Order: sequence, then structure tokens, then C-alpha cells
Amino acid sequence: MTRRPIRLAVDIGGTFVDAMELDTRTNRVRFRKASTTPARPADGVLAAIAALGTDLSEVELFTHGTTLGLNAVLERRGGRTGIITNEGFRDIFLIGRGNVPSDHMYDFQYQRPPSLVQRRFTAGVRGRLDHRGRVVEELDPDSVRTAARTLVVDHQVTSIAICFLHSFLDPTHEREAARLIREEFPDVSLSLSTDIVREYREYERTSTTVLEAYIRPIFERYVDELESGLAERGFAGQFLIMRSGGGSMTSAVAKTSPTHTVLSGPAGGIVGAAYLASELGRERLLTFDIGGTSLDACVIENGTAVAAYEAQLEHFPLLIPTYDIRTIGAGGGSIAWLDRGLLKVGPQSAGADPGPVCYGRGGTRPTVTDAAVVLGYMDPDRFLAGTMGLHDTAARAAIDEQLAGPLGLDATAAAAGVFDVLLARTVGAVRQITVERGHDPRHFSLLAFGGAGPLLAPLLAREMGIGEVVVPFAPSGFSAWGMLSADIVNDFSRTVMAGLDEVGLDELEALFKGVEAEAVASLVAQGVPADQAVLERQFEVRYLGQEHSLMVTVGSTLDRDAVRAAFDEVHRARYGHIMDNPLQLLNLRVRGIGRTTRPELGTHPRGDGDPARALLTHRDAYDFGSRAVVPFAVYDRAALEPGDTFTGPALVDEGTSTTVVPSGQRVTVDDHRYLLVTLEESA
Repeated sequence: MTRRPIRLAVDIGGTFVDAMELDTRTNRVRFRKASTTPARPADGVLAAIAALGTDLSEVELFTHGTTLGLNAVLERRGGRTGIITNEGFRDIFLIGRGNVPSDHMYDFQYQRPPSLVQRRFTAGVRGRLDHRGRVVEELDPDSVRTAARTLVVDHQVTSIAICFLHSFLDPTHEREAARLIREEFPDVSLSLSTDIVREYREYERTSTTVLEAYIRPIFERYVDELESGLAERGFAGQFLIMRSGGGSMTSAVAKTSPTHTVLSGPAGGIVGAAYLASELGRERLLTFDIGGTSLDACVIENGTAVAAYEAQLEHFPLLIPTYDIRTIGAGGGSIAWLDRGLLKVGPQSAGADPGPVCYGRGGTRPTVTDAAVVLGYMDPDRFLAGTMGLHDTAARAAIDEQLAGPLGLDATAAAAGVFDVLLARTVGAVRQITVERGHDPRHFSLLAFGGAGPLLAPLLAREMGIGEVVVPFAPSGFSAWGMLSADIVNDFSRTVMAGLDEVGLDELEALFKGVEAEAVASLVAQGVPADQAVLERQFEVRYLGQEHSLMVTVGSTLDRDAVRAAFDEVHRARYGHIMDNPLQLLNLRVRGIGRTTRPELGTHPRGDGDPARALLTHRDAYDFGSRAVVPFAVYDRAALEPGDTFTGPALVDEGTSTTVVPSGQRVTVDDHRYLLVTLEESA
């Protein structure tokens, strides 16, 4: 028996906080929810843990996914931030790329949202490197001190982003500038571009550094507050925070690299889905995560999620590893509204406060959750396992008054229309990460999770011809469950920018070795023994003259022909063809991994195949298979056993989530007690 046998994971969503407890002695998992507390997010985390009743003194590992950094940018709640860069280049961040977002391409009145940093909060200093990293002008200490005094004293800046031209080749000037500023202003938060990303592209690197400087003060306060609250309740284990690109890092590292956490909530679900895909033998899996405010979808092939190395936060680019997730503002709390007589859903959300009308917390605008109540999918007396009653009459009245009346429909037809619009938006999002990237969704299984994922997934499968929907146990807490299987990870990169046939292999090997040493040192600092560190190498490659690049995994021995063959394979799979053009290496990447013990799925003995033991009742609800209100069989998820099978229309209720099975679809319970929803042959 371990001294601390409990592992805990907590995921903050837009509406609820999900807490998952794993007892490593028995592999038993427990799950509870609490309302998100936007004003004081740590309170919601501690409330969810309290609902579990976990003895924190027995917790060995606490893993956390949070959208705090993301929300700080969206709501403009970050610290007052300044920029120090080279003289003559202070407008790099403000000018950006000068492009118009694709969704505003033909909007001649489009105006960019206000910048995170006003121009008077940017300063240029003397000192310069050229494009090869050679010193053109030495850094002038006096100009650095003057710039810092102007920002801190005159403009009351609390956080400074330092980003110099070509510093990714040599960080000396940035580090010296930071040393000079710390001597005079030790309490000011400093973010150096070379501590975050060592890659070319000045605007993207500056944007990444600015976002980190903007987020860091509020993120540090939040983590400190949560650490203090956990410690007061007896926690003395390891505190990890999820990374946007998978894996986790210690809270101490997270406080110095908060940009890596901006998409950490959805990342937990992707980590869990990749593990599940391997365990269930699903080579192709689509994740389908619908929470309170958003829908996230991602492609997983051969147990690996598709990765990206640039994200977008509003219109600001971020050079950080992330999962290639398609996100739209469509969740259980998304508001349904009329735009000149057209029914729309989202992207506005009722959030946790006041929430949907049916929550009875002051919400007045109908949401997807309200529509689900009107359609009969949710039992007002069993919501959240009976701990929170729903106001179904108020939900119906809101839909009747604000949607059905103006459209000339009854409340049920209007609620069905909300699901139709949501489904149409969902199909578009899934097509973007499948069909538009050369994947046929009919060859994938669909993994439905998040509180509202199982509500819509069978309909999506029917619409897109997807043969199977997998609904894990406790789908609303699946992202938290995925965090229990997250490794400790850190990513490092270096820009190469050279032709594959021109650069020396010894030079590349030396560069890899240096980056790998950094990766190992980072893992050791986070408690991973050096001899247990796993290192993965990749090249970012493109055809010479091409704009877009592809990632190629390489082994411990570098070989030009092997790199070329690997690139050809990836390029043919993505674009359907290859060329004889020379290849160019842009960046080399190293991922350092410290493996953690993953929770076992566990199998259960087969029952008698008769789901009647789990039948709770029959309830009238709207069937999208027949487009009518019909009786639905309602099953208790906890009472279903492996081997049970039944057909729709049916509802599977597990308190925190409901799986809606229209007519023409069949449910089979597998050995892990997961629900497999498939089309009936006749359908």
C-alpha cells in the first residue's frame, strides 16, 4: 500500500467544476460536480473536492485543468502589461500581420478588438542582433533602465514582456535586460521570449510573450490561492496542472509558463481519449466534448491525437504545442436567440451565473439545456443525481415566449429547432477536422463526453454516417478522468531554417543533444528521475518555398532518406500527392516525457443480457428519428451490465448526464460498461 493512495483530478468548465477521485488500492473511481465560481475560481475547486469528501492528506497527486488564463484574456482581466523590444520595432505587436480574420473577410467596417497593450506601454532599447544571431549593436544598459522606469514608474506596469529581434538564436541580450530590470524593480513580473519559445517569426513570438506576461500575475495569484487552500485542508502531495498540448507540469513550472495552460481543460479529455483509443482498440476516434459553454472536437489516429504548434487566442497567435481541436461556442449553456427571424444558438452562453433558465438562478434567456428539458430528455427531479432540481415550467415559458411565439411554433417544435441548429453547427465543426483534412468520418468511432455530449452524439452519428458512438462511464467528468492518466511533459524547440540536403547531420545531432539536455533537466526539476525520462524527436519540414509545414518523427539516428520518406508519407496522407522538390527543415522539437501510472479501465462480468433490471420508467420525449413526441424507455446507467442491449427511443440517465438514443439506433453495453450506440441495419 502506498503512503498516499488517492489521486485526484479537477477540471473547471464554464458551468460546473468536475472532481474525480481514484483510489489506487482498488482502482475505484468516484465523481462529483460543483458550480463554477467565476469571481473566485478556487472556491469552486475546493467545493467540488468537499463534495467528494476526499481526505486530502491521503492524496498523492492532484492534477488540475483550468481555463483561467483563457478567460483572463477574453475578459481583459490580466495584469497591466508593457513591452520592451529593440529600438525602432516597438509596434511589432500592434501591427501584427495586418490580416483580416477569415470570418470578417468581406466586412469593410471590421475593426480589431482593443490590444492587450497600449502603445504608450511599449518601449524600444538600443541593442541588436542580426538574422544569424551575431551582435550588430551591443545592448545599452542605460536605455534598458530608462525604459523600465518609464513603464513601471510612469505607467504603473506590473508585468513586462521582453522580446528582441532574432533572440531565439542567442538569448544573451534578453537575459541581460531582465537582470538589469530585476536589480531596480524586483517585484515586477518579467516574461522573456527565449524562456517561452526559441523559434523564428517575430510577431508570433512577441504575441506569445505578451500573452504570458498578461496572464502571469492573475495566474500566479490563483495558483497560490489554490495551493494555500489545499494545504489548509491537509494536502501535501504533488500538484500538477495540465498543458494545452497534453501532459502536465508542476504548479511551480505552470506559474512561470501560464500560456501553456490556456487550453488545459479540453486537453484532459484528449489525453483520456487517446488512452481509451489504445485500450479499446479503436484506431480512429473522434472526440466530441460538449460542456456548458463550448463544443470541442479532435481527431485521434493510432492512439495519438493530432497536434499543432500554433494556437489562436482571440486574434493573438500563440507558439505553444496544443492539440488540434476545433472549438465552437455551442454547449449546454449556449443561448438560443432570434436574429431577424432566424433561430441561432450561441456563441453567447449563460455560463454558471446565472445559468440556464431551468436552474432557477435568475437566468432569463433560453439555452440548449432548457430545450433539452422541454424535449423531455432531462428529469427535473434527477438532475445531478437529485441534488439540484430543475424548473421545467420556467424553461418552457422562456422558450415559448422568446422563440416559439415569434416563430409561430409550439414550445416543443421550437426546442427541437434549437437542437437542429446546434446539430448543423456541430456537423460543420466536425467536417473541418475530418473531411477538410482528408479524413472520412464514417471510418471513425465517436467518443461522446462532457455533460451534453451524449445528448447530441447519436444524432450527429446518424447525420454524418458514423457507425459507432462510445459513451464512457461518467461522461461529464471524462476530462477530469483523462487528467488522471496524464504524463509529466515539457516541449522544447529550436529554429533550424536550412535545407535538408545542406545542413550537416552532426550539427543537427549536436543541436538535438543540447535540447534534450534541457528537456531532461526540466523533468528532473519536476521529480522525474533522469533515467526514466522519455525523449521524442521531431522535425518540422516543408517543401522549399512552401508556406505550411508538417511534423515528422525521427529516431535516435538521423538519416536524410528516412526523413524524406517520412515526410512523403505524411504529405501523401494529408494532401494526396508528393513532389520531388527539395525539403527545408524549419524547427526541430523535443518532447520530454515522465510516465505516470494510468488508471485501469477494469472489466465487469457479463449479465443476463436483459436490461429490464435497469428500466426506471417510460417518459414522453421528442424522437428525432420520427420527428414526434413518443414514449421513451428510461434506463438507470448504474444498473446496466455488460451484454445488455436495447433499441431506441431510449434515455440512459446517470444523474450527471443523459444519453439520448433516437429510434433506429441500438445500444450495447461492453465489458467496461461503456455504451456503444450503433445504427440498426433497418435504419
